[in-house]
Amino acid sequence: MIQQGEVSLEKKMPQKYDGKLRAFALRVPEVIYKASGILVFGRRIKSLVFSTDLCIIRNVNADAIIAVYPFTPQPIITQALLLAADIPVFAGVGGGLTQGQRVVNLAMSAETQGATGVVLNAPTANESIRLVTENVDIPVVITVARADTDYGGRLEAGANIFNVSAAAETPAIVRDIRSRFPDVPIIATGGPTDESILETIRAGANAITWTPPSNGEIFRDIMAAYRDNKPHP
Repeated sequence: MIQQGEVSLEKKMPQKYDGKLRAFALRVPEVIYKASGILVFGRRIKSLVFSTDLCIIRNVNADAIIAVYPFTPQPIITQALLLAADIPVFAGVGGGLTQGQRVVNLAMSAETQGATGVVLNAPTANESIRLVTENVDIPVVITVARADTDYGGRLEAGANIFNVSAAAETPAIVRDIRSRFPDVPIIATGGPTDESILETIRAGANAITWTPPSNGEIFRDIMAAYRDNKPHP
């Protein structure tokens, strides 16, 4: 029974403040908050936005950034992302086209610049994973894109977190990993709908990667309003 002057400890939505100029921002799907989250350096991460766009990174309410891109990783790009971001960044350091000692060097550079974790691409050799984990003290995330991946070998090499990105097969792969390794942290792509995200969470994903709309897509609606002499949406 709550006494006079006491505050109920039951969970409820906190008070919010959006301001005027920053009220227009990207919001991750609410269903992601049903995930358990992954604890990294004491911070619980449930949502990661998949982007290297600085404008989006500064205007999204995700818990973290997963910054992986289809070019050879460069420290200057990582530096720019970390300088702009006000939330943790998991930086891509190669593993596909970029292999061997270069991956290790990129991972060490990302750590010294302030990255919360490093992400290795699916083709990364186990030896490269081992070398990275021996040289950095931040989580090493290995991407999983196929159902025939040797999950045990990845973990033995030192991978700390799986990042499942396998399109429509993602929930099935997450479910398989979870059945074999009940305690391993899993990040996974959630798909385009609340239903697909919830399916991935129920399969065993701890955190969800969300792909935001592009700047062009966002601008399309804004410019349409401006052409009709309407205010900013």
